[in-house]
Amino acid sequence: MTEEKSIASVMIENRVFNPPPKLSEQAYIKSMDQYKQMYAQSIADPEKFWAERAEELDWFKKWDKVLVEDFKNAKHEWFVGGKINVTYNCLDRHLSTDKKDKTALIWEGDIGDALTLTYQQLYNEVCKAANVLKKHGVKKGDRVSIYLPMIPELAITMMACARIGAIHSIIFGGFSAEALRDRIIDCESNYLICSDGYYRGGKVIASKANADMAMESCPDVKTCLVVKRAPAAEANMQAGRDVYYDEEMAADDISDVCEPEWMDSEDPLFIL
Repeated sequence: MTEEKSIASVMIENRVFNPPPKLSEQAYIKSMDQYKQMYAQSIADPEKFWAERAEELDWFKKWDKVLVEDFKNAKHEWFVGGKINVTYNCLDRHLSTDKKDKTALIWEGDIGDALTLTYQQLYNEVCKAANVLKKHGVKKGDRVSIYLPMIPELAITMMACARIGAIHSIIFGGFSAEALRDRIIDCESNYLICSDGYYRGGKVIASKANADMAMESCPDVKTCLVVKRAPAAEANMQAGRDVYYDEEMAADDISDVCEPEWMDSEDPLFIL
């Protein structure tokens, strides 16, 4: 009985841990009072609240109406008529500010390697990757499956898809060939991005071998871009389908500038 009371008392936490003042000053929501005020506004006037949030983004074309509600058919549309691109808001708009040369991405690998990219560098890498995708026929509305470990190319190719209006589907890099196959088929993907392998716990995982087994049952996959991460995995490259991402990125015909595709507010960005 004493033990049960002890456990019950621990489950109730009334202490408050305030963040350091400097962190609060830099936060989007700086205090609990501000949070409560914003929450109340979002309930009282959701259209005004979300319009104010949307004003913080850069739009190619402003929306005509914030929200079109259809409860009968369970279909709601947000920012109808608006044109926007996620990557423009993640990258482009910072290039004319002092953020341009500040760090946008920090990565540390399993074997001790590391990489940092500034906003300008990340922008250039995303644009190059977008142009590689376009070179291989990827266009607005196409689905691209991304089967990568936690490496910089995961973020880069994800944004490259969004740059040109392609719909990306990120598939956990530890999934089996069968799980990968099912997800490629489910999202009707014609393109796959994977790595030759990756490192985990000091071991080399041959992810391209998994991808090969999955693609045996996915004849609609036209192109497989392979990131060189773990050469010891000895990836098998199928002529006419498989190409090395790194070599494509270094090609003379790949520019580091790619204009964004302006998307409707309700256009799909990704598939989970």
